[in-house]
Amino acid sequence: MATSEIWQKKGKDRDSILKTLEEHHRRDSDWHSGKTWSLVYHASDEHTEFLKKAYSIYFHQNALNPNAFPSLKSYEADILAACAELFHGPQAAGTMTSGGSESIMMAVKTYRDWARATKPEITEPEIIFPVSVHPAFDKAAHYFSVKPVWVPVGPDFKVDPGEVEKRITSNTIAIVGSAPQYPQGVIDPIDELAALASRRGIGMHVDACLGGFLLPFLKKLGHDIPAFDFSVPGVTSISADLHKYGFAAKGASVVLYRDKDLRRFQFFVSTEWPGGAFASPSMTGTRPAGSIAAAWATFQAFGEEGYLRLAEEIMSNTRRLQDGIRKVGLEIVGQPIASVFAFTSSQLDIYAVADQMQLRGWFIDRQQKPNALHLMVTPAHTPIVDQFLKDLEEAVTTVRSMPSLSNEGYAALYGMMAQIPDRSQISKFLYQFMDERYERQPQGEGFP
Repeated sequence: MATSEIWQKKGKDRDSILKTLEEHHRRDSDWHSGKTWSLVYHASDEHTEFLKKAYSIYFHQNALNPNAFPSLKSYEADILAACAELFHGPQAAGTMTSGGSESIMMAVKTYRDWARATKPEITEPEIIFPVSVHPAFDKAAHYFSVKPVWVPVGPDFKVDPGEVEKRITSNTIAIVGSAPQYPQGVIDPIDELAALASRRGIGMHVDACLGGFLLPFLKKLGHDIPAFDFSVPGVTSISADLHKYGFAAKGASVVLYRDKDLRRFQFFVSTEWPGGAFASPSMTGTRPAGSIAAAWATFQAFGEEGYLRLAEEIMSNTRRLQDGIRKVGLEIVGQPIASVFAFTSSQLDIYAVADQMQLRGWFIDRQQKPNALHLMVTPAHTPIVDQFLKDLEEAVTTVRSMPSLSNEGYAALYGMMAQIPDRSQISKFLYQFMDERYERQPQGEGFP
């Protein structure tokens, strides 16, 4: 057999492999010290160690067959019941999934199959999406042959129910709103959207994957959180990630429906396979048990009081950051409701600011429409807020004194992309980027 740099004829010493992994790990973004503002949701070192132990107990189990592992069946039922209570759905039913994308895909698939069964006259189903929804909805529509109908957002970055109503047709099977949406952290007018859906006899899905798990606790703390869950008549499903602001291990999410009848359309069954009758609740066959067990353990460990403490700390960090960002002359985009927000500038190139922050070790996501930088705040950021704001002030000062920085680094790349009128050119670039992502670039022994 031919060998490569990773595939050797003889296996290596396991201790040396682990040492190599640790070395590579240290070269990645420094999430542990709060240097990243997305991707990782860290409550504390103590909790992380707890998650590892809980996950490892169920490291080898497979949640595909609950008969083999009845404890997993019990954990998942407990988690779903807790989430149904959190989102005011006494009869709500759902499943766990591997993450927000799978939860979203399952919701789109469910409405498609529901329409096939109850509205056979619809042969080309459509779902109405604000342009601010997560791209997973566009992906799900692509995968499941549902036509996405896009609605622009208003100056407040929320979708206008009047514009949604204009786009409802005889082929519409559902409407989607976010609580909150990713780009600016605002909440769509769920009550008005749900009323529209109810009058038309179609589904209303609320995507609460990003920060929705945090919202009920913020409301208990006295924050002004608009109704977004099953307490709103007409809301028929909700997706919410547990591995984000639920601080469970990746990947853990839930998708909930107002009742079991609607959930039935999510399931897949096969009766004629020689291997036996087969039933699957979601996209995956094998379902890692560790993430289910760790989510159950997390709920047990924090309880309501623990989540309230985390929510209070997160919002304290958020207020400090937003106040500091305004003080250095930058602007918060829209009126974010919780701990997810974007900031920009009408005076200087915000992408150049991002480049300067990256030179100082900060990993910040860049956005477009409008050009902005994006933060998702967690307890991991508590000790570094002051340092972040100090570095941000220095970065802003540098960019103000050197306008030419807009023509360098990522600022030049993102600025160019924002000005390209033919968006298909950007698509080609992204396809090329994805190809290159999977091309190995040898740089000595092991991974680079």
